[in-house]
Order: sequence, then structure tokens, then C-alpha cells
Amino acid sequence: MIVEPERLSVLKPGPPGRGDFVLYWMQHAQRARENPALEYAASEAARLRLPLAVLFVLAPYPSATAAHYRFLLGGLAETARALEARGARFILRRGEPPKVAAELSRRAALAVCDAGWTRPELAWRREFAERSACPVIRVDGEAVVPVESASDKLEWSAFTLRRKIEGAVPAYAARIPPVVELRRDARGLDLDGGAELLRTEGGPLRPEYPGDRVPEQTALPPPGEEAARTGFESFLNTGLDRYDADRNDPTLDGTSGMSPYLHFGQVSPVLLARKVLERGGAGAAPFIEQLTVRRELSLNLVRFLPDAYDRWEGLPDWARRTLRDAAGDKRDYLYSRSDFEAARTHDPYWNAAQNQLVRSGSIHNYMRMYWGKKILEWSAEPREAYGTALYLNDRYALDGRDPNGYAGVAWCFGRHDRPWAGRAVFGTVRYMNAAGLRRKFDADSYSRVWA
Repeated sequence: MIVEPERLSVLKPGPPGRGDFVLYWMQHAQRARENPALEYAASEAARLRLPLAVLFVLAPYPSATAAHYRFLLGGLAETARALEARGARFILRRGEPPKVAAELSRRAALAVCDAGWTRPELAWRREFAERSACPVIRVDGEAVVPVESASDKLEWSAFTLRRKIEGAVPAYAARIPPVVELRRDARGLDLDGGAELLRTEGGPLRPEYPGDRVPEQTALPPPGEEAARTGFESFLNTGLDRYDADRNDPTLDGTSGMSPYLHFGQVSPVLLARKVLERGGAGAAPFIEQLTVRRELSLNLVRFLPDAYDRWEGLPDWARRTLRDAAGDKRDYLYSRSDFEAARTHDPYWNAAQNQLVRSGSIHNYMRMYWGKKILEWSAEPREAYGTALYLNDRYALDGRDPNGYAGVAWCFGRHDRPWAGRAVFGTVRYMNAAGLRRKFDADSYSRVWA
């Protein structure tokens, strides 16, 4: 068995037709190893004695900046080299992904795509299935427990999803997709590979890249599968044992740093889960909780609330009601979106979190909660605050436009949480304050680092 049956979905039925190759449209899982969609496509190519062509389409992602495209392209360059060395043909095109993929499907016997659960990704795959000239199979490799197997409905909280998936995690984590040997070398296919699009040469992106430049992004991590694996090995050796104690202290290097790599599909979550379970120790259980229950709760949110996961209307009824009721409460401070974006508030801790986001492409997980809560507290209206938090996260976070980011912002406004004691501005939505930061860690030290 190349891939567990529950990871497979038939988007367009039918037997493989006559074609020059098997097509793998790689859009989410941007890696050459531990990629079930790739291995399934390779197994079908070997069975049909056809070469394998792998397509990625460079699209104008909403809110994406030059930093996002550099990270994406850096990883793709590494993936392209690995695929070509294996005997596959890597193709990089620009345009609307489903249309470009459908055009290439005219020469394919069978098409395989990976899974993506955000609204644009779902729409792309539906359109591709409608337009494709050959059968289409989707493979879910972006969750440890496949998204549609984990639950068939919108989950209320981590507690409700945990009960459904925690027992299945070890079995899924133990399964390693075999590397399939390709029987036909695809490098001779008369297909334009688009290699010139991968060459950014470290300078400003050329006009064909949609993303604009964002200043001060000076602390971004290196892209690519090898960087992800190397970074995670370092975390296993030096950070996992202290993960539970250190992960909520932003002055310590206590997290894995895998979020950008997971967002771009440059590392497999199954691989991370397997390595942590094999290593064991005090940090294993809390890390698996974050990687599976918490992350897959965000995948559940976008899968089963597709039209509203990133909109005010998608918040729980109780949260919207209590925030509306408290909307007229006096705010001690009021800031505009431009104030937030430039880190111009009275609070050095919040400013530090925003500076960290801009410069490094991420906010420490604990500080992101505080960051979102204060945007709510210091905005004129809760709906405006929600929009500001989403805008800043999507524009500056390397893992922006991601289920985890949408769920993280929504949590600040009541999603996946419960009502707490009522107070001004927040109503019964959970509150956080600077005194709480100082009790947990050296908040002043954190603010000095990111001043």
C-alpha cells in the first residue's frame, strides 16, 4: 500500500486514458520527500509505464509579499533538483493554477493533486476537476490524521477533536510512504520547465512576481526541505526535552520553528510526529498536542466553515454577541491599522511582538495571543479589530494565509474557547494583560530584543 486509502479522494472518476505522462499538480506539498501525493503519482506512473511530470503554478496569492515568494521559490528550487535527479520532470508556470493544470492535463493519462483546505485551494481543485481532460485523484498529506477521516463536522474545541484523533496519531505517524522507482525517465519530455522563474539571485524580485517588498524583514529563516529537517533535528537534540517548560517563554528558543515549513509544505507533519514519538521524553506529548490536535483543529475549521473561517460571521454566536454588546465600552487607547502596522502603541510588549512579526515573519505563539487580544482592546470596534489582526498576520507572517493563522486570530475573538467572566470591551471573551506576561517570563527582556 503506497498511501492509506483514507488519504485518497476521487475528484474526477474514470480509468487512466492515453497520455504522454502522469501529472502531479504539486501546489501545497512543496517537497520531494515524505510526500504521499508524489509517491502515489509515482506509483501510478510506474504502473502505467509512463513518465512523471510535476507541475507547480506560481499564483498571485492575496496579501503575499516578496518575502513569501522568496521562501516559496527557495524551497521549490531545492525540490526541483531532487525531482529531476529522480527522473521526474519539474514544471514551473505562472497563471491561474486550475487553468494551467487543466491545460497540461490534455497530455496526461491521469492527474494527481495534493490537498489544500482553504477557500482558494478548495476552489482551485474543484475547478481543476471540472476542467481536467483526465481522471483526478486528490491525496491528503498535510495532516497526520487525514482531515476528512478525523471528523465529519465542525469541532467546537480542542477537547472534542482530541477524543477523535489522539488514539490514531501513533499509527499514522509510523507509516512511511515508500519511495517509488520511476520506470520511465521524464526529463526528455518536450515541456518547458520554467527554470528561469526560480532564479531570484537574492536581489529585488523581477516584475513578474506578484509580491511587493516589505521593509525590515531581516531575520527570516532559510527556506526549503533541507533547512526544515536540519532545524528540526536541532530542536529534537536541544529543545524537545524542555519543550513543555520553555515553549511559552518568548525569551527562550523553545519552539520548533516548523510553522513556515508546514505552511509551504516543505516538511511533512507525519515525519515530525514520527521523529518526536520515536524520541519520546517529557516534551513529546505536548509537542504532539500542538502538531496534531491544535493544528488539525485549524484544518477542521477551514474545511467545515469554508465560507466564513476568516470572517467576522464565522466567529461563534456567543462571541459575536458579547463583543457587539461591549462595542460601546470606553477604550483607554485607540489605534488605527497604520498605527498597529508601524508598531506605534504605548505598549512596548505589543510593539515588540509586531516588530518580531515584521522582521522574522513570525510571532512567538504566546505573544501572538497577547498581540491579537490587544488589537481587540485598542480598536474602535471589534469587527474592525478582527480585520486588522487578519491583515497583519497574512501580510507579515510567513505562515500567513494558513488554517493555523486563521484559527489563531479567531481564538483571540472567542473561537475554540468558552465564555469567561465579563469585563469592559471584551464582554465574556478571554482577556489578557501585560501583568500576565511579566508573571510568566521576562517581558522586558523580550521587548528590548525586538524594540
